Amino acid sequence: MPKTRLLAATGKSQDRGELAAGLYVLATPIGNARDISLRALDVLKACSVIAAEDTRVTAKLLAIHGIRKPLIPYNDHNGPDMRPRILARLEQGEAVALVSDAGTPLVSDPGYKLLREVMAAGLPVVAIPGASAVLAGLTLSGLPSDRFLFAGFLPSKAGERQSALEEFKSLRATLIFFESAQRLGETLHAMVEVLGERHAAVARELTKLHEEVRRGPLGELAAHYAEAGAPRGEVTLLVGPPGGTSTDTAKVDAALKAALAFMPVKPAADMIAGLTGASRKLLYDRALELKKN
Repeated sequence: MPKTRLLAATGKSQDRGELAAGLYVLATPIGNARDISLRALDVLKACSVIAAEDTRVTAKLLAIHGIRKPLIPYNDHNGPDMRPRILARLEQGEAVALVSDAGTPLVSDPGYKLLREVMAAGLPVVAIPGASAVLAGLTLSGLPSDRFLFAGFLPSKAGERQSALEEFKSLRATLIFFESAQRLGETLHAMVEVLGERHAAVARELTKLHEEVRRGPLGELAAHYAEAGAPRGEVTLLVGPPGGTSTDTAKVDAALKAALAFMPVKPAADMIAGLTGASRKLLYDRALELKKN
């Protein structure tokens, strides 16, 4: 396989300074510029060219890390024109790094179409994993993480959005969405109507200075943003599965307070989870809050 500089397409180290030809699907930070892997930096330094969703955004990241590389735009608007050009570079033995403005390419961006064409041509593809708002949001939500579905952006039109939510209604999994801050309030309201009362979390500005995660029943979150208005920044919206998550919040709090009077946090959360069927993780987090207050 032709080489240009640093790692083999399998990801295994070869001679320093060499990178095997191929498409490197590379995750960039979702906020904090230091959330980039050493391997990702090696690839960015050694690749032939970087295909970026917005070259201005990527140029800032490269400047922070002292990297100078040619940049070419690849996005929704120029995708049909750029894909043949990128394939030609790969066929000529170049190593091309594909990056989005933030997070992992192929997640809600046109990278998927490029990837399919590269694979169809029999050319190598390497994943350089890293930051993801999906996983960061799931980690901070306190919602069940053993089974989850990333559903991207919901339709902006009310009827289409309702139909989409109806499809997800019976799934016994944590649902993860990206949503614009401006539509967050109406989306939460629609979720209450279609999905019913469930535990949920709104995570915004993840890894950034003003990171915030607001957790609670969907109805409470809908009421909060109806009064407070649209938040600032990027939003990841997570909704718990149906079933035990609809437990009466006031009754659960009362039960936790009674249990915490004579036992530690974890046993108290475990006991109430066994009695109510609610998520142990959610009850543990809630017990910690009650204990603190």
